[in-house]
Amino acid sequence: MGTVWHGHDELLTREVAIKEVPLPAGPERTILAERTRQEARAMARISHPNVAGVYDVVEVAGQPWIVLELVRSRTLGQRVAQDGPLSPRVVANIGLDVLQGLCAAHTAGIVHLDVKPDNVLLAHDGRVVLTDFGIAAMDGDASLTETGTLTGTMAFLAPERVTGDTCRQSDLWSLGATLFMAVEGRPPFGRDTAIHTLVAVLADPPDPFQRAGPLATVLAGLLDKNPATRLDAAGAREQLQRVADLWPLKDKPAATTLMHIPVAATSPFMPGIAAPSVRGSQPGSAKARRAAVGAAMAGLFGLLTAGVAWSTGSGHPHGLGHERPRSPHGREQIDAVATRRPTVQGAGRDLVREVAGSSRPAGPRP
Repeated sequence: MGTVWHGHDELLTREVAIKEVPLPAGPERTILAERTRQEARAMARISHPNVAGVYDVVEVAGQPWIVLELVRSRTLGQRVAQDGPLSPRVVANIGLDVLQGLCAAHTAGIVHLDVKPDNVLLAHDGRVVLTDFGIAAMDGDASLTETGTLTGTMAFLAPERVTGDTCRQSDLWSLGATLFMAVEGRPPFGRDTAIHTLVAVLADPPDPFQRAGPLATVLAGLLDKNPATRLDAAGAREQLQRVADLWPLKDKPAATTLMHIPVAATSPFMPGIAAPSVRGSQPGSAKARRAAVGAAMAGLFGLLTAGVAWSTGSGHPHGLGHERPRSPHGREQIDAVATRRPTVQGAGRDLVREVAGSSRPAGPRP
């Protein structure tokens, strides 16, 4: 959540990313400001090459700005939107790196809660970086989310999140949905409306695998709706590594080689990994769907009554149906993935210079 600017630290003479979370007037302002500080504290607990580094928090007139490592990159969502679905082996390697970052976060007592293609950066130097801990849950910090509020992106939201449960396994489910999107080119539970998406997440199996090939088994395990039986981090790492080791990158076969293996195949996809038991897009039992609809309606009622911060986006860089964010002065804001500094004028230039200038709090300009 928020907008990321490309800035320059004049004290340390380095390029940085600066995250701004717009603060509304009224009582929510204090809560959102503290949530921004909490995001910075969460990221500061983690020191890992697959997690974006945080340098500082700068406050100007009560507005906190997070100063971050600038990662020159595209998001995974952008790459899929621009280049199409990725090969199973490439996706397996991306999954291994994101999993490493998640495990580092979990070890630090942090559950990300918003793993999705737009929060995975594919750096130009080959690094894969997990970012945006804006709604993360952190051991030792009180929750800043109101009871009844469901925060996240619907198509990548673990089923147990709808009932208010938060656990490390929720991140693994979202990782599975993210990797499904990367290899198939669409989310596993993409539907036309929020309520239909939520019901599908709760009651339906994922959409049929068409391009996943050897990834189908690990994706099915990660997308298990029961956290207790869901594939754990160790199992996911082992299975992703097997897919990554199938062939050298330079000898990667044509994109069609492993694309149309039936999900219900009786023979395993590879030695040591059984074929997945997912039944394509067949709907769940009527009883399960009725229960799912009830849970979905309860979740959406909470959203409508207590506030909402979610999206039905399916991995598009800026979310489906949303325009690219703009600055208060009407100019486009740039992401942390930008490769050059923005051209700004007037108040916009002053704002960037004031916040990015020294990575220290600065008073108002004369």
